[in-house]
Amino acid sequence: MERTPLVHLDGSPIRVLIVDDEPLLRELLTMAVRAEGWEPHTASDGQGALALVRDVAPDLIVLDVMMPGIDGIEVVSRLRARDNDVPVLFLTAKDDVSDRITGLSAGGDDYVTKPFSLEEVIVRLRGMIRRNVLVASVADPVLIVGDLMLNEQTYEVTRAGTPLDLTATEFSLLRYLMENPRAVLSKSQILDRVWEYDFGGRASVVELYISYLRKKLEALGPRMIHTFRGVGYSIRPADE
Repeated sequence: MERTPLVHLDGSPIRVLIVDDEPLLRELLTMAVRAEGWEPHTASDGQGALALVRDVAPDLIVLDVMMPGIDGIEVVSRLRARDNDVPVLFLTAKDDVSDRITGLSAGGDDYVTKPFSLEEVIVRLRGMIRRNVLVASVADPVLIVGDLMLNEQTYEVTRAGTPLDLTATEFSLLRYLMENPRAVLSKSQILDRVWEYDFGGRASVVELYISYLRKKLEALGPRMIHTFRGVGYSIRPADE
């Protein structure tokens, strides 16, 4: 099952401005945004970003903090000074708490630290869109496997009616498994879908997050995520 598309109420695509001085990262983000059916626009520096905000009027911005010339913090400061409240997701190579506080204090809405998974960025953007943009959802946003339910629209996950608290990465991993119930998915498939270019392709991160998910799911019922040694993982109703 494909992810629920999000569009404007009039059916027009969501406009996303991607600002980063790394060409490869701009390209990867552009592909991820286009895969959602959204309309990507790109800039390589702060000056270009400010110009595109005027010309394109994006619905949200993915903005690198560390750029030559006008950095991401200054871009947001200038936008907010003009009473432009377009939602901004900051990208940064820094993981210091003070840097996060600086970005959010300047007017950013969310924060992702490099390296990140493209899937996590899309999950964050979808949440920002739903909170800040009048949108329509196309198709049923609910995935169900046995007594497990995942709602892509509200980001709620329940098992037998009991809510589960998942991180963005755990949510993305569970969604991918539930989109392919009973199928045995290899570690490389999961890495490509959930982490994309992240973590240097280390399969151990899949094992780690599978263990996190299992612990949370099995606290509420029998095992649903099964290991097929040498092949991969599969999610199935507990009664199978």
